Amino acid sequence: MTEFMLGRRRFMTASAAGLAVLGLAACGGGSDPTRDGATVWSLEDPVHNPIQEAAIEAFNQGASSRFRLETFANTAYAQRLRVSMGTPNAPSVFFNWGGASIRSYVEVDQVADLTDRLAADAAWRDSFLPAVLDAGRIDDRNYGIPLRGMQPVVLFYHTELFAENDLRPPANWAELLDLVDRFQAIGVTPFALAGSESWTQLMWLEYLVDRLGGEQVFERISAGEEGAWGDPAMIGALDRIGELVERGAFGTNFSSVNYGAGGASTLFAMGDAAMHLMGTWEYPNQLDQQPAFARDALGWTTFPVLEDGDGDPSAVVGNPTNYFSVNSAAADVEAAVEFLREHMNSDAYVDALIAAGDVPAITGLEDRLSTSPNAEYALFIYEMVQSAAAFTPSWDQALPPEVARIMLTTLQEVFLGERDAAGFVEVLESGT
Repeated sequence: MTEFMLGRRRFMTASAAGLAVLGLAACGGGSDPTRDGATVWSLEDPVHNPIQEAAIEAFNQGASSRFRLETFANTAYAQRLRVSMGTPNAPSVFFNWGGASIRSYVEVDQVADLTDRLAADAAWRDSFLPAVLDAGRIDDRNYGIPLRGMQPVVLFYHTELFAENDLRPPANWAELLDLVDRFQAIGVTPFALAGSESWTQLMWLEYLVDRLGGEQVFERISAGEEGAWGDPAMIGALDRIGELVERGAFGTNFSSVNYGAGGASTLFAMGDAAMHLMGTWEYPNQLDQQPAFARDALGWTTFPVLEDGDGDPSAVVGNPTNYFSVNSAAADVEAAVEFLREHMNSDAYVDALIAAGDVPAITGLEDRLSTSPNAEYALFIYEMVQSAAAFTPSWDQALPPEVARIMLTTLQEVFLGERDAAGFVEVLESGT
């Protein structure tokens, strides 16, 4: 797992107000290796581990094969999994982020292919939101089952600033540019941006490419197709980023702003910035750090339409969810699959996720979410993903780590005006 991925997840924490995203613990642990049963590996997480334990216990009560949960610190997990896969110490079921996080295991047949099993059990397959289930596919095959809440990228806005100036959030690119000029004129930074952390800038590129060219542009990139980085949608997106920077959309010192305490989210909450493009964890973070702002002045909407784009305006980008996958060499593969079939969409499991503040990737949840904490926001996220034509995973998690590192570094240079669109494409196509 790359450093920037870990940095982002430090802020995906459970909120006292109830909208948790990823309550990741920072230190040690793991189950007693002398206990009986095949293992289910997950991250240490005080919010989600009890939910996972309850599901495992419920399965064990009626099954011939038994499982037990073993947890690891975020920083240690990827390496532990890499060392164990292909050995007798490997887990039967394991937590992952989909995409590049398990591709190397899939390529050597270490992950059970669930495609045919899902096709044969339509009720199981159709219990998950299609955009999220499909986001976990590799080469059009299913290798993971959603296990947590969804984390699309959302355009947040300061409702009081908009109301005071008789403005509305942008529905299209022309309106977005108009808002940039209007907020600039009154001394308000149009968009908060933690430019010292390049994963925050990537959200802009992801949405712009998707709106201009559709999800297939990144599909070709992630498949390693020659010339894919030079797609016209990529050039157009990078040019628009340059236009935003030159127009002052992010202010003049965004490169020194971080995402942590006192950073972009604080500037946004204090009214120094009017909007903030960020993942769903922005909401629980604001509830925790700036509760009055979150209650009274925090609004949210979808990313604007690009009038000249070919992408579906309903499509979203971000972190679809996390997944459980099955080790193809598990002692009892069918029991592991049955555990996922019985419990990842069970009422008890889903209700526990909702109570913890998650928005699960399960169909038909409108009524249950309507009575959940922060129901308006939860329903917005749910309906946003439910209606999405596609859900493109965050590029830095879907690409191989070294490619992601080069991409993030080079994109930061674009935002700083040190490299243009052609220069970005040249670096990414050469891989250096």
